[in-house]
Amino acid sequence: MPELDSKRLKKDLKRVSLKTRLLLAATLWLSAMMIAAGISIPGLVRDYLTQDLEAQLGLAMDEIAANLEVDKQGGLVLETRLSDPRFNQPYSGLYWSIETGSQKLRSRSLWDRAISSEEKKHHTDYFGANNERLITIKRTVFLPDVSDGVTIIIGQDEDRIDETLDSLTGQLWVILGIMSLGILSLIVAQVSWSLRPLGKMQRELKQLKTGEQHTLDDHYPKEIEPLVDDLNALLFHYQELLSRARNHAGNLSHALKTPLSVLKNELEQLSEQDRNRLKPAIAQIQAHIDYHLGRTRMAGAMNILSVKSSPSERVDAISLAFDKVYADRGIALVSELDTDLIVAVEKADLDEMLGNLLENAYKWGHSFIRVYSETDDSQQVNIVIEDDGPGIPLEKCQDVVKRGVRLDETTPGTGLGLNIVSEMAHSYRGELLLEQSKLGGLRAVLTLLRAKDQKL
Repeated sequence: MPELDSKRLKKDLKRVSLKTRLLLAATLWLSAMMIAAGISIPGLVRDYLTQDLEAQLGLAMDEIAANLEVDKQGGLVLETRLSDPRFNQPYSGLYWSIETGSQKLRSRSLWDRAISSEEKKHHTDYFGANNERLITIKRTVFLPDVSDGVTIIIGQDEDRIDETLDSLTGQLWVILGIMSLGILSLIVAQVSWSLRPLGKMQRELKQLKTGEQHTLDDHYPKEIEPLVDDLNALLFHYQELLSRARNHAGNLSHALKTPLSVLKNELEQLSEQDRNRLKPAIAQIQAHIDYHLGRTRMAGAMNILSVKSSPSERVDAISLAFDKVYADRGIALVSELDTDLIVAVEKADLDEMLGNLLENAYKWGHSFIRVYSETDDSQQVNIVIEDDGPGIPLEKCQDVVKRGVRLDETTPGTGLGLNIVSEMAHSYRGELLLEQSKLGGLRAVLTLLRAKDQKL
């Protein structure tokens, strides 16, 4: 089952439209870029703010180091008030601390607290008066009258940067969202404009199918203009070739009909021995004429893309004629074909195929003929014709569709009907299958393509 689902998914992906592919690719690429920007830009801004803050702390460090002195008792004192008033405001978030081996000084902003530290694996975290995380710089200076080095630590609350960064990140995502919608709208407009010629071609192909026009417009972009030219040339060549073939077959039929009639009349004037000797040759000539005329009739439609017929309508019309021809047999035909079913076959060719199959059913059926259809999810439909006659042995079902093969020589016919139906169905990308019917007779399954546009 997973393998079947995978194959079905691949098949569905191959059928995705060009517009959907382009828009999906653009959306994925744009989303990836915007997400990357939304993640990386705040990090870059944080680095910038941190470096700027460390630079400001460095200036304060220089100010403290410059004003740090030793009094007469040998103690450290900071003679002047620092320029930044936050150092004197309790719990302001900006602190300094000075340590020697025997003395500690701290800013008024620390109040009764001290800058604490926590050792990590690769760094040390410092915390302020409110236990807030600090961004700090640390320096050791040496004074002339102090034997030990003086360690100075200056830190500022990291939450200030986080608050600024959070506000900036929210605004950034709004800007990126608006920018994404704008760019995506532009991409949609660009893709729609670029694929407009293909939409035009699709509409013209539909008009070709309905017979509203016979060629495509000549005005297309240069990338697809060769395709349009070749398709127009193919349609013209097909129509010309088909017209010539049918005209040639018709002319040949009329040209041979008269001499063949003369030969048949003259044959009656000969002796019985001569008639028996020449009749098979003349019958063979007539069979060849009938066969090739049938091949010409199934050559296709004048408009290759617009052919469509209703099997239900054609069965009803053909059965009316056969009901009169075979009235003495009392055969009842039941058609269960849906009137909405349309196949991609020219009406004359569909009449030829259904006519041959129904004629066989009328010839061999005892009293009942059933016509119905079988469909599935594919583009094909099976038109089934069953009768309650003697049927055909299963091992001979494939032989009777061969040209000129007749299982019963006493019944009138040339043996070409089923062969013409088989080859005609094949020319429409279908097939003819003969089986044994549950009614006792023959079950003929004619497989044809359904018309994409189901409106006649």
